Amino acid sequence: MKIIILGAGQVGGTLAEHLASEANDITVVDTDGDRLRDLGDRLDIRTVQGRGSFPTVLRQAGADDADMLVAVTSSDETNMVACQVAYTLFHTPTKIARVRESAYLTRAGLFDNEAIPVDVLISPEQVVTNYIKRLIEHPGALQVIDFAEGKAQLVAVKAYYGGPLVGQQLRQIRQHMPNVDTRVAAIFRRDRPILPQGDTVIEADDEVFFIAAKANIRAVMGELRRLDETNKRVVIAGGGQIGERLAEAIESRYQVKIIEMNPARCRHLSDTLDSTVVLQGSASDRDLMLEENIAEADIFLALTNDDEANIMSSLLAKRLGARKVMTIINNPAYVDLVQGGEIDIAISPQLATIGTLLAHVRRGDIVSVHSLRRGAAEAIEAIAHGDSKSSKVIGKAIENIDLPPGTTIGAIIRDEEVLIAHDDTVIEAGDHVILFVVDKKYIRDVEKLFHVGLSFF
Repeated sequence: MKIIILGAGQVGGTLAEHLASEANDITVVDTDGDRLRDLGDRLDIRTVQGRGSFPTVLRQAGADDADMLVAVTSSDETNMVACQVAYTLFHTPTKIARVRESAYLTRAGLFDNEAIPVDVLISPEQVVTNYIKRLIEHPGALQVIDFAEGKAQLVAVKAYYGGPLVGQQLRQIRQHMPNVDTRVAAIFRRDRPILPQGDTVIEADDEVFFIAAKANIRAVMGELRRLDETNKRVVIAGGGQIGERLAEAIESRYQVKIIEMNPARCRHLSDTLDSTVVLQGSASDRDLMLEENIAEADIFLALTNDDEANIMSSLLAKRLGARKVMTIINNPAYVDLVQGGEIDIAISPQLATIGTLLAHVRRGDIVSVHSLRRGAAEAIEAIAHGDSKSSKVIGKAIENIDLPPGTTIGAIIRDEEVLIAHDDTVIEAGDHVILFVVDKKYIRDVEKLFHVGLSFF
């Protein structure tokens, strides 16, 4: 696939890295020559320096025969104009734009071919807000991913000493929970992936990814670790777009406080939010944190745009007694350094956004793609289309499907029912199939599994 990526920042660069490894023809456009040289030295891609909304620059990047334009520059306006130019002058089939400003997103009818021709809108702030909200709703989870509109969930937890299944073989899950069907999709032990078998023994500190129907998630978590208490009190450092959206989404269910430095922003938050307490000040101010009883907080969230400020305020909150600390980290190099120590969960907005982008770039009937363990693996939701003659999966039991190395099928959603995958489970037309891919070089082979042969049409 021939793809033009506008913007060589964190999102554009990470997306190029993902796609270049999968034999796509990638061109990255940016005004920053140093960024482009860095990407070009590391990846097998073309680079073009210039403004991505200029017709001459897009033509130089190969827009005449590009399959897709992904506009993820830091400017909403540049992204939207680039999509308009690509549609009008080059008839680019698929145009994806990152748009941050809610003033654009809330206008119905703005993004269609009669107005601004954007096929797929990506709002990083909303993606990250939803991501954090799921973590708050599942105390103890490192990552929570929805499939088929939330009918099934993939959850990552760290196995703790004393968990009922720690030291036990996976096949004993059924004995522990005879009324709950679940499947362990993958295990990461000391940062190395282990493909789970029936005789695989779960060890303390393993990062375990399991899939189950949404209603059964908490029961399975209880088998792997002691269940954390339900969250009640949430403190948010940073009242920007993510902080505001998150408070708005959770304030009806939790006691929420926002700490924000900017007086004008504080007034806006006070006027906009219903029950959230808005405090003007710095989350790195020890006296303020003590005064606001940070030791009683179930979750402290550092959501400013400053990585260093987020890290320092998170460390302070943890030292002062906050039960769990989550931090947004924009620099991917910091994520692995800080997670798992004083900071419980480091959230990378880039990786959360990448999954949304990848779902629209993948070939085959791919509904959603989620990056796991900071990009080390992927969870994919694909729809089985066709019939037993035209499809490589329909009508076959899972044990008879030629899955690429390092790939497992975790579950199947059929209408409203969640079927946990077993060897004798047969895939039917219309099934949503949840796959876990540890080795990303086999992504293209997974996509091919779900291509429908011409005989079907």
